[in-house]
Amino acid sequence: MGSARSEGGPERDQDPAGALGWDEGLYEGRDAAVETGRAKVPGQRGAGDAGGADGEGETEPEDPDEQPDRDSGTPVGVPEQPGPPAGESGPGRRRPEAGGERDAPEDAPEEAPDEAPGDASGEAPEEADAEAAAKPRKPKRRKRRVLAWTAAGLALTLVAAGTAGWFYYQHLNDNLDRKPLHIGKSRAPEPTPNAAGQTPLNILLIGSDARDSEENQRLGGARETFGGPALADVQMLLHLSADRSHMSVISMPRDTLLKIPECTDPESGKVYPATVGTRMTNQTLMRGGPGCTVATWEELTGIRIDHFMMVDFAGVVSMADAIGGVPVCVDANLHSRTSDGKGSGLKLKKGTTEIKGEDALAWLRTRYGFGDGSDIARAKAQHMYMNSLVRKLRENTGLSSPNKLRNLAEEATEALTVDEELASVAELYALAEELKKVAPNRTTMATMPWIWSPSDHNRVEPKPDDAEQLFRLVREDIALDGRDGDGPSPSPSEDETSEDPADDPADIAVLVRNGTGSPVAAPVSGRASDLVKLLTEAGFTRATADQNQVENREETAILYPSAELEGDAQSVAEALGMPLGTVRKSAEVSGVTLEIGADWTEGATFPKPKKGDNEPPDSAEALNGSDDTACMEVDPAFTW
Repeated sequence: MGSARSEGGPERDQDPAGALGWDEGLYEGRDAAVETGRAKVPGQRGAGDAGGADGEGETEPEDPDEQPDRDSGTPVGVPEQPGPPAGESGPGRRRPEAGGERDAPEDAPEEAPDEAPGDASGEAPEEADAEAAAKPRKPKRRKRRVLAWTAAGLALTLVAAGTAGWFYYQHLNDNLDRKPLHIGKSRAPEPTPNAAGQTPLNILLIGSDARDSEENQRLGGARETFGGPALADVQMLLHLSADRSHMSVISMPRDTLLKIPECTDPESGKVYPATVGTRMTNQTLMRGGPGCTVATWEELTGIRIDHFMMVDFAGVVSMADAIGGVPVCVDANLHSRTSDGKGSGLKLKKGTTEIKGEDALAWLRTRYGFGDGSDIARAKAQHMYMNSLVRKLRENTGLSSPNKLRNLAEEATEALTVDEELASVAELYALAEELKKVAPNRTTMATMPWIWSPSDHNRVEPKPDDAEQLFRLVREDIALDGRDGDGPSPSPSEDETSEDPADDPADIAVLVRNGTGSPVAAPVSGRASDLVKLLTEAGFTRATADQNQVENREETAILYPSAELEGDAQSVAEALGMPLGTVRKSAEVSGVTLEIGADWTEGATFPKPKKGDNEPPDSAEALNGSDDTACMEVDPAFTW
């Protein structure tokens, strides 16, 4: 077993042990293949599988009989080693301080000192000579033997601890089920790196409705489908920008009709030909597995998908229990149950409730009771849950205990099916670290724009133009919150209320400038005076119009020079009905300044911004990840 750092070689990659809550020391000395997080692990989970799919690249302990004793830390079959004799320094005992003296051990070397104790002449008394002559010499070998046994015992203990850590690491890896990423005939093109050479990450999240176990059958119901092919009832594409500044999540309604490409089952070799007409998107999972769902998304969107993660009913429940309660909100008492017994059975009181376990699964599956009872309303509820979940994980609420972290690691790896490149704890941990870089206010949840299908009024289809607009934004790595992800970080004014308290409106001086002109038109006469009047009526009695000529402005903005005036500027924006994103810090002004642009040439109401080419369409129903006020609308027929 090697040390943590080879002499003259590179340092090891950091292990995820600490983040998962177990002792990082357990990783010392593990096999080099495991050090990189890419050791070959079995292709099927379950006890007894010692080898991978092809049996190559496996890392086994040198002696399988030497399994770790997790209580004592000593390998089974290795005799317990005796500790050092009383009085000797050993593990757990205090060493003497540097330069100090300690009691000589019983078998210390017997070289004579330069001067024997005696009188001032330096001569030793005869009695001492006689005693020394009579005292038998003890061999030096005993001390060396004791030290050797002590070192051996310590080494074996460290080996046992390292082996235990290695086995647990492999155990978590073996928990993961893995499938091929893509089983279609052609791939979407790879994204173009940005100026810094970075590329985005696209991960397809799949929720399976499999009834392949007693637990999944109990949770999912529909006993007639037990053992049948699983369907992909939840599909969400998670896009992490190349510079890790923003994240977008796009849901596809389960009832979406589209064409499914040719897929080949990796286990049976069966070829599923491309569909002639449209099929429900959830059927992709039964045509060779999640790799076919990935192939379908790539063909529809033109987005290259790097990984997938799939979870079933039981997995959702176990992970939700391990994470703890996640807050969700309904605007009225809810009971999702019809007169003939359909529905998820979810029962919540009006307001915010923390849900976990089976209640979390019920929330994610609820249709009857949310909005119009469609799959679209269910997607909204899923977005709200995911936003709350992300905020909780970022805050680490309830997960500070190592035992809880270990439990989450256990449940997560048991619950997930992932693509082969993502199938290790190290890779999952690295992915989590990348996702943590994005703040909630730069996360946007959206639904694929849709229309009711002309061929089946109970199903939907991608909405022409709008759906392609959304997919293009993701392909081009453009943030769905309307801000360019490659630009500088926005100031807090763009989406947060300032901590600087605003003065009374009557004490805030506001300079109003008329910049409504354009290269082909003169400024609108008297526009600055119109806005001064509006502000005065709102209590800003110190508002004045700038009489000097100003540059033309395309967009209206409120500028302020320093942090102590940020709250005052936001107060002006609120009075005029302007979004906080129009409030900006600027070194070009000396006080709070309203610059009227060509976008507000008339009227007393600030115009709503037009959707540009780089903003998602309204039909995507985007929800910001920092919005903790969202509440699901409850159908009055399902209240109590």
